[in-house]
Amino acid sequence: MAGFERVKYFAPVAICGYLAALCVALIITSAFLENMKDAIAITAAGLFGLVVSGALGAAILRVQLRELRYVVVSTQGDPEENFQAVGRLAETSGWHVTANEPGRCLEARTPGSVLSEGEIVAVKFRQHDVLVASICDPGVGFSLVGRRRCTQNRELVRLAVSAGGKTAAA
Repeated sequence: MAGFERVKYFAPVAICGYLAALCVALIITSAFLENMKDAIAITAAGLFGLVVSGALGAAILRVQLRELRYVVVSTQGDPEENFQAVGRLAETSGWHVTANEPGRCLEARTPGSVLSEGEIVAVKFRQHDVLVASICDPGVGFSLVGRRRCTQNRELVRLAVSAGGKTAAA
């Protein structure tokens, strides 16, 4: 992902950060109130909002960063065989290949809907290991549905290289 795609992907974390900043501003503003009851109530509400938005932002960021990591799949095949297996998978699954270096890496986009492009599937080949990452459609951003599809994409690649070159399309 580059530039604007990265901004859209991490937008939920930025929104949580913005809400946390608003809560800090609320806490600071409450210090200038003359009525102590109101100041305590507003400070408590600000602290609660700060904790909740901070925790939510941290949880979302953790999940997003985990989803961006490569998953290592050990295989019996060499990089060329694994590359061919993943290439066949991409072809039979209707993925649009965007980067293609035989024996080294393959990057593709899955078919999307009318309004979205689909997930990004990045595969690197290292000796007998295949590194797989599937990233939610940056045009849509991070979502639970996209996360489920990314898990399915990683599993399809794992099955394709584990099958010894047989196609594993769903």
